[in-house]
Amino acid sequence: MLKVNNLVKDYVIDSDTIRVLNEVSFEIKEGEILGIIGRSGGGKSTILKILRGIEPITGGSFELDGLAVKPGASTEDMKKLQRLTAIHLQRNFGLWPGAAYENVLRRLYAEKSGYEILPGTDAPYYDELYEKSLEYLKIVNLDKKAEHFSAVLSGGEKQRLLMARQLAAKPHLLLLDEPATMTCPATKQEVLDAIKNVNETLKLKTLVVSHLPEVHSYLAHRVLWLEGGKIIEEGEPEVVLRKFLKGMKPVVPMPERVSDKTIIKVTNLSKRYWLFRQGEVLDLDGINLEFKEGEIVALIGPSGAGKTTLLHAMDGLVFPDDGEIEFQVGDEWIEMSTYSPKRMEVRRITSIMYQEFALSPHSTIKQQLAYKLGVKGQHVVESSRKRAKELGISDKDLDELYRMTDMPEDNVKEKLAMMGYTPAILGVLFPSYPLTEVLNYAKPVFEAVDLPLSVLDVKPYQMSGGENVRAALALALASKPSILLLDEPFGDLDPITLRDVANSLKNINKTFNTTIIFVSHHIDFIKEVAQRAVLIDKGKIIQDGDPKLVCDEFVKASNARYLQCGDYKG
Repeated sequence: MLKVNNLVKDYVIDSDTIRVLNEVSFEIKEGEILGIIGRSGGGKSTILKILRGIEPITGGSFELDGLAVKPGASTEDMKKLQRLTAIHLQRNFGLWPGAAYENVLRRLYAEKSGYEILPGTDAPYYDELYEKSLEYLKIVNLDKKAEHFSAVLSGGEKQRLLMARQLAAKPHLLLLDEPATMTCPATKQEVLDAIKNVNETLKLKTLVVSHLPEVHSYLAHRVLWLEGGKIIEEGEPEVVLRKFLKGMKPVVPMPERVSDKTIIKVTNLSKRYWLFRQGEVLDLDGINLEFKEGEIVALIGPSGAGKTTLLHAMDGLVFPDDGEIEFQVGDEWIEMSTYSPKRMEVRRITSIMYQEFALSPHSTIKQQLAYKLGVKGQHVVESSRKRAKELGISDKDLDELYRMTDMPEDNVKEKLAMMGYTPAILGVLFPSYPLTEVLNYAKPVFEAVDLPLSVLDVKPYQMSGGENVRAALALALASKPSILLLDEPFGDLDPITLRDVANSLKNINKTFNTTIIFVSHHIDFIKEVAQRAVLIDKGKIIQDGDPKLVCDEFVKASNARYLQCGDYKG
């Protein structure tokens, strides 16, 4: 049994003490699945890190199968705790390079060697461990991709591979933080069924943190509602979930599109990815789409279908093998896959948020806004060209360097080094705006996302989880871009915060006539926000039209039983 008694956890950030857990107590019995739900930033993930032995506790205690943990616990006790538990942290794939089966085989071999090394094929137990690794992959319906390299798996496939690794550790307590985050309904169903199967077969104590009420309704025997570090409610899933959802704001009406002007054209787009031995893993073939000015469009479909590849081809981060992607700027059409001096202007009026978006923890929102305006401000293209000319940087190199300002930071350093630059060059070419000018840009955007201007002077840790998300959205909108591209950045938000974001996006669209194109697996969010939905499967457009009709067809094809579970919405 797991017994948690008056658990307290404080963090010290910039000399401020933040209490994230305040006298939390609960139990998990053998064979029980306990769910925790709550607002973003409420302390749910912190509980998992503590129970895993990743974080020490400030006060209280807990006991797992005879192991007692208190403040100041020894290194030896923390290691024992880690051997008794397995965890999957949200947005942390934690996978080894190499084939999918090798990731599981490493975990299995660690039980014998103590280290997650990859044994040679002639090593003792290799054949036995290889067969076991395939068994675990089959449980999560990933056995057909056993030979695929982990780095090229889709987000949903990586989630399932993580699940297989967790099961291979044979833990006493399974800790799951958003176990099916940002996966399609079919993948979620497979992961949830795997959790259920393990629980029923092994009677494994399981703690599931999820923002999705339907996940708890499908899985959990009991649910805790955690808010501001305290337990608000505990009991039957439907009862607790119904009370939790009473905090949702009303739905903002869908704005009407005021223009019939086409501003983006995707024509005969093709992009193929091949792997040695595995053959073709993605074939985005003959895609033809048009997007209207001020339109809100959702790209939906199974994990690995090609949605993100299409989105990144549109923003110029991925170049297609064939076809064209054109943006209208003024009276001119600009093709994105071929160099043009005017391509920078398309990037300037386009803003993107990724799955792994994050605010800088040690900078104020005002400072981060100043940086964003330095990259996307109205006169950035002209100013950067003058600086590039003074430094002897060609316009073609400048175009490539500007492309990097839209890339995740991890991908930029290597590309800069290949071009012979350090990251500092981006700050030279695209310096931050003066802080005195930031307020003028912030006012209308903060109003649209329902944030007070006082947020400008705080750091992310001083805001709630929902405020963090809306602040990140405000940063993406600071320069009033014509086009906003969203690659599933809201996939793991709680439904109350997600309603706030949905309302903000509709307000943004209505206020600025922003064209919004987003990838999402969250069916309720799509139905609430999108004016149009495009269903993509196996690299082809299957359906394009009314979001409710397209989503219902997608859910039906996915056999997503968990979406029909529970009466908490009543």
